[in-house]
Amino acid sequence: MNFLAHIYLSQDRDLVQIGNFAADPIKGKKYKSLPLEMQKGILLHRKIDSFTDAHAIVYKSAHRLFAKYGHYNGVIMDVFYDHFLAKNWTSYSQIPLAEYVDHFYNLLEIHFELLPKSVQRFYPYMVAQNWLVSYASIEGIETVLTQMNRRIIHNIPLHESIVELRTFYEELEHEFSLFFTELIAYSKKELTLIDELYQKS
Repeated sequence: MNFLAHIYLSQDRDLVQIGNFAADPIKGKKYKSLPLEMQKGILLHRKIDSFTDAHAIVYKSAHRLFAKYGHYNGVIMDVFYDHFLAKNWTSYSQIPLAEYVDHFYNLLEIHFELLPKSVQRFYPYMVAQNWLVSYASIEGIETVLTQMNRRIIHNIPLHESIVELRTFYEELEHEFSLFFTELIAYSKKELTLIDELYQKS
């Protein structure tokens, strides 16, 4: 899953959200030097990624992209699924998306010193271009994928996957809805287990 989903799945717990959002650059056990709630967010992020990568519905969605985009199909699908979350936001939250996102940007500013250096570097662009809200439109997703082209080693035109998004739009949206319902339940259960683990330690 991409940024918006990881933030949403953190149960509105501030530092869990920060950890879940910023987890990718934090490898191995380096997370253990961070505040406990942020540690929980990082562990939850890893659980979410493992669950997502192994899920049959996600595989079905991403497989449509494999012939053209190879193993970047999963990266693209993370962005597509965030699109469907943003587009259908009112089905998942009573807080308007723009308000929810503004609150999260404020959290990032408050806890800026806790963020990995790579996240600190892209944070200003993320806020200025309002990535999380832009996910709600196909045009916004195309812009995000175009920007991602510059950060990958291989010459893969990720933004061209908008063609597949438009072609399979209804199928992908339906698959996202089924999967995300499962992922919400899974994330709640795993965060409870993580809380219990920390209480025992």
